[in-house]
Amino acid sequence: MTESSAARDAAVTDRSRLVGSAYSSDRDLAARQSLYQWQSPRYDLPGLVAEQLSAVRGHVVDVGCGNGKFIRRLREDRPDLDLLGLDIAPGILTGVPGAVAVADATRLPLATASIDAALALHMLYHVPDIPQVVRELSRVVTRSGVVLVSTNSDQDKAELDDLWQRAAGEVLGTVRGPARISLSARFSLEKAPALLGAEFGRVETMELPGTITVREPEPVVAHMASYRAWADQHDVPFEATIERARTILAGHIARHGSFEVTCRGGILVCRR
Repeated sequence: MTESSAARDAAVTDRSRLVGSAYSSDRDLAARQSLYQWQSPRYDLPGLVAEQLSAVRGHVVDVGCGNGKFIRRLREDRPDLDLLGLDIAPGILTGVPGAVAVADATRLPLATASIDAALALHMLYHVPDIPQVVRELSRVVTRSGVVLVSTNSDQDKAELDDLWQRAAGEVLGTVRGPARISLSARFSLEKAPALLGAEFGRVETMELPGTITVREPEPVVAHMASYRAWADQHDVPFEATIERARTILAGHIARHGSFEVTCRGGILVCRR
């Protein structure tokens, strides 16, 4: 691992940054989530999660529940479940319905084999010790329980990486600027099966490929700006690069009518 990648891994997992900036509210998370409304095919992620839990009865915990997107849907579709949302960031729990608590995923405040299903959706890349959290997820679920995990591929949204490097290069006066930070790199769709397989005998990957098509710059700009908590990790003036990306996007859309982003994400279903 290079010094630069080690520093970025540390930034992605830094608790004070996650609690005090990245997830102090749901502003930036909501901006990243909202980009998918322009994706085709359009996946109903909360619905897919609910479907995977169709045979589950009893207790379900959403570890790293964020702004409660999945909890809300489960409360609507499965009022019979006993739901608990956990997150390390108190600010983002505001407005999440039902029982919630501030908790560290490496030390879940739950008894062994007390949970019938656990969710860890787009969050494992933020924990410093991924194997430890996988062990905790395994510990708290029953022998017949299920753990649902989600993340993105190493190839996800490559067009945004390209756009960022072009914009950064123009700001710096170079051919291409430095790469933007990747949140999911530590726990990508390619790395996840091996990490989860250390505790779970069956890990099935449900791939969810798609293409986002926007006809105005703002959804993409808002998504890129949502990484502001890691602005210091980009080795380029962050706001200036965002504005330059906006200009590049506007020009591209004027010429081609739209801008496309290739998405490669997925859900991993883990059982013993």
